[in-house]
Amino acid sequence: MRRIDAIAITLGVFVFGGLTYVVLQVAGVDGQQAGIWTQLLLVVGLLGWISTYLFRVGNKNMTYNQQLKDYEEAVLTKRLEEMTPEQLAQLQAEVEQEKRSQATDSSGN
Repeated sequence: MRRIDAIAITLGVFVFGGLTYVVLQVAGVDGQQAGIWTQLLLVVGLLGWISTYLFRVGNKNMTYNQQLKDYEEAVLTKRLEEMTPEQLAQLQAEVEQEKRSQATDSSGN
């Protein structure tokens, strides 16, 4: 997130709180009650945002993790594209050998 995005979100939350307070007062709610309800809405919104953040952390779906995964895939793709046909055949043979050894290990247990 860029700095300007953070500033815009902060201003948006501030304006939302002020507008909510004004709308509640215009609707006839007492000033103190309007303040309490406005604070409640802002706190519930904050808790909702935090819960989505924790959910993304728990699922490892954070921006950094996604960027790292995309980078690793791009590097592997580039390396595969740069390999000669002989190197690709050798890699395929190694993969097949590894699969056979894992199958032997798992059937032996």
